[in-house]
Amino acid sequence: MTASNRKTSLQLRSPKVMLALLGVLLLLGVAAWYATRPKTQKASTDSSENNGYVDPQVCAGCHAGIAETYKKTGMGRSFYKPSAQNVIEDFAKANTFVHKLSGLRYTMTQRDGKFYERRFTLDENGKETNVLEEQIDYVVGSGNQARTYLHRTSQGKLVELPVSWYSEKSGYWNMSPGFDRNDQPDMHGAIGPECLFCHNAYPNIEDTGMTEQSIFPEKMPEGIDCQRCHGPGAAHVKAVTSGKASLEEIRSKIVNPAKLPRDRQMEVCMECHLETSAAHIPAAVIAYGRDIYSFRPGQPLGDYKTYFERPKDPKADEFEVAHAGYQLRRSACFRNSQMTCLTCHNPHDIPRGEPAKKQYIAVCEGCHKGVSHKNVAMTAGSDCLSCHMPKRRTEGSVHTILTDHYIQRFRPLRDLLAPIQEAKLPENLTPVEIYYPKPAPANAMTELAFAVARVRDEGIDGIGQLQGVLARQQPKWAEPYVALGKAYVQKGRLDDAVRSFETALQKKPDDRVALRELAAALMRQGQVDRAIERLQRVTTLYPKDDESFANLGNAYMQQGKLQEAKDALSHALALNPERAEAQNLAGLCDVQSGDKAGAEQAFLEAIRLQPNLPDPQNNLANLMTGEQRFHDAEAHFKRAIELNPEYGDAHHGLGLLLILEHNYGVAEKELQTAARTSPNNVTVHTDLADLLSAQGRLGDAASEYRRALEVNHASPDANFGLGMLLLQQGQGGEALPYLQQAAQGSNPEISQHAQGILQQMMR
Repeated sequence: MTASNRKTSLQLRSPKVMLALLGVLLLLGVAAWYATRPKTQKASTDSSENNGYVDPQVCAGCHAGIAETYKKTGMGRSFYKPSAQNVIEDFAKANTFVHKLSGLRYTMTQRDGKFYERRFTLDENGKETNVLEEQIDYVVGSGNQARTYLHRTSQGKLVELPVSWYSEKSGYWNMSPGFDRNDQPDMHGAIGPECLFCHNAYPNIEDTGMTEQSIFPEKMPEGIDCQRCHGPGAAHVKAVTSGKASLEEIRSKIVNPAKLPRDRQMEVCMECHLETSAAHIPAAVIAYGRDIYSFRPGQPLGDYKTYFERPKDPKADEFEVAHAGYQLRRSACFRNSQMTCLTCHNPHDIPRGEPAKKQYIAVCEGCHKGVSHKNVAMTAGSDCLSCHMPKRRTEGSVHTILTDHYIQRFRPLRDLLAPIQEAKLPENLTPVEIYYPKPAPANAMTELAFAVARVRDEGIDGIGQLQGVLARQQPKWAEPYVALGKAYVQKGRLDDAVRSFETALQKKPDDRVALRELAAALMRQGQVDRAIERLQRVTTLYPKDDESFANLGNAYMQQGKLQEAKDALSHALALNPERAEAQNLAGLCDVQSGDKAGAEQAFLEAIRLQPNLPDPQNNLANLMTGEQRFHDAEAHFKRAIELNPEYGDAHHGLGLLLILEHNYGVAEKELQTAARTSPNNVTVHTDLADLLSAQGRLGDAASEYRRALEVNHASPDANFGLGMLLLQQGQGGEALPYLQQAAQGSNPEISQHAQGILQQMMR
């Protein structure tokens, strides 16, 4: 198996962006500022600009009242370390959750003031096995709707843990959004900085390795702070403390969103609340040359990011977590007025319960006072909100219920709180179009972002568009060429992919993604030497990149350089002892070295680390088959197939095992499946042909031998098998060329046997 070709990290999906931000759309300003700032000014991409940020406690020194109420809001409690004081979850009683799709079980525990998620499986005797426990280092979400948990690894990466706490129905545990599937990432879903963009204040990113390798600083801010909506506060604080600045100058050094033009004010909210849909990727593309944390309030959001969506029916009844800005913009109330998020919300002090309802209804009545509901049956207890902005279950995070900000005349005629399944990508997709800003600026960056969105979303249909844009623009950034290369790989156009990745590296020779993708494409082409050169470079440039070390070990192993492979894999595991793929590859190295005990230990460790990874299950089963431990081997083959029903190697191995157990009928079915799922595997076809021949089904056997020879006309096994079958049928003349090919083949044993048969035929 080629580790280079596997995507091993999962990022938080965008539907969870606002779990911590229910009902919160904006921080109010405390000073007028925008008029003195050029409207088209772009943020610097230099990470040192983060020095313009101050500790939010400094803000509280002058704005104590606002700070006190704000820290009780969802945004103020969006990200923090867990403690006994802020626990609302049940870590003691109803604290075990069984995920049926993946077969994994989880227990959430508290011990010595620390909190953990513990994963395990049960063996055939009901005994716990494959145990892995990770500490909860951070909580994402206020708990108004949900809490998701992050574990910080020894490398400084943040891993999203698979089970979340949901506040619905007095609280319960269930899978985190995006994890409710059989191939869920379990304890290994490392996130990138873009995932925390809306969950927290900007961290200090002076260490450029953070954005390049998703390494987060040891000290993280806790909660969305004042400066996410007011901009960096250092200049403002300096003016205040100078004792010389005028009030006008002090106000000019900070953003007051309430004083911004309507579009700029809305964009302060929409940087996190404008999710068009999680049902396509990408929902947005950040402008090339911009750092993920470079957006500043008051700047045009369209200069930072372009948003996309698929065309859909204007009456489409869809609802997702971060849909507040998107839904509000659909509303006639928004389109026909100058309302903004601030019209209804004071994010410094979010009301709850009945006071909140009264406040929001009062806003509605400001424009609609005395409205008569003619020919409409009003149910008891109904009000503006329950009819026109009802609470409803979100499609991306199905255990979360939020207020729909699409202000509709008529409420959808269905149970909006009924349980639903997580939304899946629809079939018959239409290409994405630009959603925001609209009208889209007619500039090179917008054209490039649109082409990249199309190629990432539609693959081959968008390749020509992106090719044309790149040919015209010749952009200086590597990322668009990487996007094109990935699209080529997806369509099997490896030569084109290699050229595209190499062009990306001409633009940026140290681009980690381009180096890794190029190495993977070269491996698929069989150019292992060239792949190793690229992997050596990426591991030199990024010595903490354990995935690239694992891929390098895999490449060395394919060359037969076992010691070099072991060294690279040892390095990968030293960096990240929980990389299951590296353990699996180490086991394959041990198999080739003849160390069966070491191989078994490595495969078992890979399974413990990631029980839903099919490769180590298959490899361990093959090892056990060779040792005639048929019962255990069969269980692991079946587990591999359960995890990946199209796993041809596992079907093949199980078929051979069943032949050894004389279960020929089921063996044939497994080999037939293997032949279907791995049509270019010569050995599968010859093994199936051998079985059919042994059963006297010579015609079917001959067909399988011929299929093998279509893949490799020089196959010794297929030539010898077909030759002997024809000879058995009395067709010596037709058998002769196949036996001659087998006699000249690369397998000494078959060659010798074929020569003996040929000598007998000549007598």
